[in-house]
Amino acid sequence: MHQLTLLFASLPVSVLQWKQQALAWTTRQHEVVAYYEPNNIPYRHGAFANMLGMRRHKSPGDITSWVALQENLSQERDTPLFGFLTYDLKNGLEQLHSQHPDYVGFPELYFFHPETWLLWGEDSVTIHSSVEEPEAIAKAIGRTPFSGTFSQNSIRTQPRVSRENYLHDVESLRQHILEGNVYEVNYCQEFYAENVSLNPLPLFWKLNAASPTPFAGFLKLDDRYLLCASPERFLKKKNNLLISQPIKGTIRRGSTPADDQRQRTLLATSEKEQAENMMIVDLVRNDLNRVAQTGTVQVEELFGMYGFQYVWQMISTVAGQISADVNAVEVLKATFPMGSMTGAPKIRALELIEQYEKIRRGLYSGSFGYFLPTGDFDFNVVIRSLQYNAQTGYLSFEVGSAITYDSDPDQEYQECLLKAAAIRNVLENL
Repeated sequence: MHQLTLLFASLPVSVLQWKQQALAWTTRQHEVVAYYEPNNIPYRHGAFANMLGMRRHKSPGDITSWVALQENLSQERDTPLFGFLTYDLKNGLEQLHSQHPDYVGFPELYFFHPETWLLWGEDSVTIHSSVEEPEAIAKAIGRTPFSGTFSQNSIRTQPRVSRENYLHDVESLRQHILEGNVYEVNYCQEFYAENVSLNPLPLFWKLNAASPTPFAGFLKLDDRYLLCASPERFLKKKNNLLISQPIKGTIRRGSTPADDQRQRTLLATSEKEQAENMMIVDLVRNDLNRVAQTGTVQVEELFGMYGFQYVWQMISTVAGQISADVNAVEVLKATFPMGSMTGAPKIRALELIEQYEKIRRGLYSGSFGYFLPTGDFDFNVVIRSLQYNAQTGYLSFEVGSAITYDSDPDQEYQECLLKAAAIRNVLENL
């Protein structure tokens, strides 16, 4: 593995433009690409590492099962492992099934060792490669133009579920809650467009600029793409510490500083939002207790307030310590799918999600992340994200909210529209 470190001061263009050129070169030359963007956002326990990994072609050695993932992680390695977990892995983890269509078509689980990978630090970027001289890669990146233009001016999406049907479904879920079947369900809806032809890369950068988040990313797997602007961490391992940071509670940002402060206060003092957040915190604590050392699971921060471009979010932090003999796959299986995107109790919530939603979630509400050679890992929650199948032209994103008995169906619908606003605005104003 050869490597080359370039100081930001030595780059002929800005760091952002060099990143854009690097990703443009990568996506043209490689079938498999994973990029992780923290957007320099300070975050409790840190944001994503800023990395880019690639393979020219998919390999028989790429990982598509839990067993293969465990075998690979048990071996010593000097490269990260990049990839994702889709929501539909739930069917193998629990006695569940899915009968809905999947229009994007990501495999349920996929990880790869990059042939070439880049790591951005505070003042430099390091190129690692086992197949090409890093100097040649740097020159190729420098010669690659990046275009932020689009061949069309607007992409209009349509909802999979009408407003009327959405309101009816929420009322039905409230009835399940009243009957004691479940306490909370994360119910989601899809917006989609068909026969779309576009270059996903400038769309990713436009979405990232419109809604910068600490767990953003770009994924290419053949003709399938993920354009991710996620504000939420699913799970991080740092040495023997596990960290989960579920989001429950959303309100729009204010148009003036005074209005913004009022909005923040409204969210921070909302008993309904606090109740939803607490339910998921309890669920996450239970999940972590399945793998953590007894007595180590603690709530580090409850109802923390975090501001993003369009919304305030209520975020809690739950942490616990694990023993050295507990492996990463055990941890992921015990905690996946994440509580913030399912509900409580989790298995019954998963069953109701399948009953009321209309398509498979696929990579939405799954997780995109990486394993480091040290054994540490970091995974986000795939929300505020576009999925795109370039072969079929199918473009999709989903949004959801937590349904409790106190939920007002129309307010839940408006919350979904608020969460969709950044993506719809980008798509409709290319």
